[in-house]
Amino acid sequence: MRVCIYRGGLRLVAKSGIGQAAAHQRAMLRCAGVALAAPADAVHINTVLPGSVLAAWRARRRGAGVVWYGHSTPQDFRHSFTGSDTLAPLFARWLRFCYGQADVVITPTPYAQARLRALGVQKPLYALSNGVDTAFFAPDARHGAAFRRRYGLGADVPVIVSAGHFMQRKGILDFIALARALPAVRFFWFGHTPPALVPRRVRRAMAAAPQNLTFAGFAPQEQLRDAYCGADAFVFCSEEETEGIVVLEALACGTPTLVRDIPVYSGWLQNGRDVLKAGSLPGFVAAAKALLTDEALRAALSRAARQTALTRALPKVGQALCGIYRETGLWRD
Repeated sequence: MRVCIYRGGLRLVAKSGIGQAAAHQRAMLRCAGVALAAPADAVHINTVLPGSVLAAWRARRRGAGVVWYGHSTPQDFRHSFTGSDTLAPLFARWLRFCYGQADVVITPTPYAQARLRALGVQKPLYALSNGVDTAFFAPDARHGAAFRRRYGLGADVPVIVSAGHFMQRKGILDFIALARALPAVRFFWFGHTPPALVPRRVRRAMAAAPQNLTFAGFAPQEQLRDAYCGADAFVFCSEEETEGIVVLEALACGTPTLVRDIPVYSGWLQNGRDVLKAGSLPGFVAAAKALLTDEALRAALSRAARQTALTRALPKVGQALCGIYRETGLWRD
């Protein structure tokens, strides 16, 4: 079996979850013994740019199968970049057209799968996690100490981290408010978005953010791993996700994690067992305080988080991906 991961547009999303998902596909296929080469028996497409449609047409013309990864839904496009709410109806139609060019559409969770069915995608739809590198993202006190040294943080300083683009949908407004409500805690947000794409409301909130919140910018994987390992908690206030790779990374590092109570986490992240969940700012404040003060709770969540991440380790997801190839007739010996 030979697979080609279409690279068109990936440079534009290299610092996003889509870019990381494509990297995970390469790693999981290698783990499964699948060759990454051309000419290919199947082509993976991760972006929804015009060139992606052309790549799908060329692949079918060569007799290759087209596997389109459904990272995007109309719901997670809203409240994102400048103008996204206005463009959302057009984007929904474009997504339906793009995914309609595939032989198989793979999306990260059953929740996202249901969203694409509701969108009207008629192609075979499979739910398969983006996976996480549980060898790289793993609990390690040395990495946590490196993070604290980098930012001059003593071992007794409470720290909460998050990651993502600067957009309302990612929960940045609630994260800023949470930092304001807990002035004795150091907060870090990792990630970057070009200023022209950041909505005015978010820019204003960031400019007025409290002093205990650091916008640390885009961080390489090593530094992000160090932050997970060195933080007391990972808080992800995102309002809509198809899975959330940063959540998987934090879980893999055993970082006690607090997420918004949204449907995408149903069935695999249980409140009080794997993570804590909150539905509003007062809930985030109360849950964050519990994470920072209850050592037994943190320890229990850390253990469960790691075990949950292991169920989505890249080798396991790679084997499941090969199962989808076989089930859909794309597998070639």
